[in-house]
Amino acid sequence: MVPSIGYNKTRTAVFISGTGSNLKSLIKFSRTAKSPISIDFVISNNSKAKGLDYAKKFKIKKKVLNFKNKNLSEKELLSILKINSIDMICLAGFMKILSGNFIKKFKGKILNIHPSLLPKYKGLNTHERALNNKEKYSGCTVHFVNSRLDSGKIILQKKVKISKKETKTSLAKKILAQEHKLYPKAILKAFNL
Repeated sequence: MVPSIGYNKTRTAVFISGTGSNLKSLIKFSRTAKSPISIDFVISNNSKAKGLDYAKKFKIKKKVLNFKNKNLSEKELLSILKINSIDMICLAGFMKILSGNFIKKFKGKILNIHPSLLPKYKGLNTHERALNNKEKYSGCTVHFVNSRLDSGKIILQKKVKISKKETKTSLAKKILAQEHKLYPKAILKAFNL
């Protein structure tokens, strides 16, 4: 069901820590007619995150929270999200783990993209671990966030073949290209569109 003109898109915040390439692809997607979301806020735990430039470029409000004191940062975060009527969160390379309490407040409304075929290789260094274990395939997963690390219900996955000469860098690049396509598709699926 494609939303009609005048359809109110779900106000979404994207949480980033780094280059923001998934943020960029989500912003592009959010500006298409078929997208059920609008990106209205960017949150980062890293003031040097390159992704913050996209927020500036596309005139999206942004805020940096250092998460040194997780409780205080999350309290401030919840207040920002409430003031800005944010209904959904997309984690895109966000390197902090949100508390169970925070996740509860957005139950079923937080999505994450992870660079492996979950449930394999939760956490960090996914490409290195896949290569060390001589996997034939890796890929990426978009899932709902619950209080256990990278364990929420899977929405969509994309498999990527690992070549014989694959390096950590080449695999990361290959998978990232697929992430940019997978995240928008997973959002449409999460909204049953």
